[in-house]
Amino acid sequence: MRAVFAGLALAFLSACATAPAQGAGARFAWFEYAGEDGVFAAPLPQGGYRNPIIAGFHPDPSIVRVGEDYYLINSTFGFYPGIPIFHSRDLVNWAQIGNAINRPEMMPFDGLHLGYNGIYAPAIEHRDGAFYIITTCIGCGGNFVITARDPAGPWSDPIWLPHVPGIDPSIFFDDDGRTYIVHHADPPHKAYDAHTALWVMEVDPESFAQISDDVMLVDGATEAPWRTEYLEGPHIYKIDGRYYLWAAGGGTGYFHGQLVYRSESVFGPYEPYSGNSVLTQLGLADDRPDPITATGHADLFQDSNGDWWAVFLATRPFDLAPPNTDPGFFHTGRETFLLPVTWRDGWPIVLEHGAVVPHIAQGPNVPRHAAPRPTTGNFTARDEFDAEALGREWLFIRTPHARWWRSGDGALTLEPRDARMGDSAQPSFIGRRVAHMNSSAATALRFDPAANSEAGLMAVQNDAHYAAFGLARNAAGETVLRVRQRAGGDDPARGIVLAEAPVAARGEIYLRIEINEAHARYSYSLDGRRFTPLLENADALPLTTARAGGFTGLVIGMYAEGAP
Repeated sequence: MRAVFAGLALAFLSACATAPAQGAGARFAWFEYAGEDGVFAAPLPQGGYRNPIIAGFHPDPSIVRVGEDYYLINSTFGFYPGIPIFHSRDLVNWAQIGNAINRPEMMPFDGLHLGYNGIYAPAIEHRDGAFYIITTCIGCGGNFVITARDPAGPWSDPIWLPHVPGIDPSIFFDDDGRTYIVHHADPPHKAYDAHTALWVMEVDPESFAQISDDVMLVDGATEAPWRTEYLEGPHIYKIDGRYYLWAAGGGTGYFHGQLVYRSESVFGPYEPYSGNSVLTQLGLADDRPDPITATGHADLFQDSNGDWWAVFLATRPFDLAPPNTDPGFFHTGRETFLLPVTWRDGWPIVLEHGAVVPHIAQGPNVPRHAAPRPTTGNFTARDEFDAEALGREWLFIRTPHARWWRSGDGALTLEPRDARMGDSAQPSFIGRRVAHMNSSAATALRFDPAANSEAGLMAVQNDAHYAAFGLARNAAGETVLRVRQRAGGDDPARGIVLAEAPVAARGEIYLRIEINEAHARYSYSLDGRRFTPLLENADALPLTTARAGGFTGLVIGMYAEGAP
């Protein structure tokens, strides 16, 4: 296994500006995340596994098998580093081995909306010892390919594809040596706002330059007894001599479902499966317990035993009932799930209509391999910041162009900078994905705030939806603990102060944010044992995707703002 906590490339670290000087800035001695959901408490049967297999904001999974090894990637939108790369040998236990976008010059995320722009639906393939990722960067260049000999990296600079319109491209390597790109794009004439289509073109196998016409395979305006708006996330597979087109329809929310078509030719015509969708939760009772919904954006694959599986995204809302919250309230984003695939009359079926996605299912018949850190279930994760490089799981808001953090001396030190949340900038924030409906994040902070500076814990969906809990100075010059929240674009960029109190913090102060579905508690301690709430039963719904919009999930971590 590669060195622990080697998350950001060393080339990136050395290229950044000087880190905060020893003793300067906000010093976080450790960070601890804990999550405990009731649905994860049930014991696993022999050979069972939990869904999601990768919890928290890990949408649009794509997977490739190379021998007995599996590599899986996800979308990251405006967060950096982009495109986490996971490895497994049993499809159940996953280890993050890298991030494909981990050099600032690779991708300009500057100014992007965290949830609506950036990296969309990457797809991974392998051929002749090389790995390929093809994806879209909305707001920063369009469609591109990157390559690597080792899936852990380094990955090449982007090969831009100006001839490939739309989003969600994937590569199909045919067994005759030809290479194709299948993708979403608008039809020649839109019949309605959500009218999209699926297209394919042949490309050069090395340069990916266009060779053939771009041919429309499925038109979202074609009448069908299933949802065909927002056709996206297509893949083509060749199985037993037939070409299968596998794509999502209905949009990535409540009406989401997976569709399948097949043809004798890569360019079609493609026949739809009469039983579409082959994976959906549409039509199930909204009051069902522990719902999983919004299923789709699947990738089909065969394991080393010859059995078939699909990875896909879904959400776990804690409340499906309120209107206009498609697909419900959740902080955890769109997560990665796994289910077996059965074949019926030459068609791959993930779930029968009316069947629920199980929280526990029977896994593949292969030996289990423990992962270095859990990616699902109830767990606690603690980082003491003993290594110079941050762990691969840590995220920045957009691309950092200067090194304003330091790790490796038993603490994480952040430089307070004028770039702040709410500015669509690149603030001094480092966080991790929230993976539970009921979670807590805690740290031990040493910080002497100056006027107009602040540091502590922050929970972020985007620039207009975040909550900060930190040390600051008030107008009288007193050191105070403050909770402020921005609950939408109509709020001031710095949010609204929800609670504030003077605090005698001459050394370390311990901060903790607890999010329990729709409510949040902000508490502190001066001794690390007895915690006092500064604010209880705060409204946590502004931190959900339903309120924030976009396609990400909640990220929680440490921040420092203002003059040092």
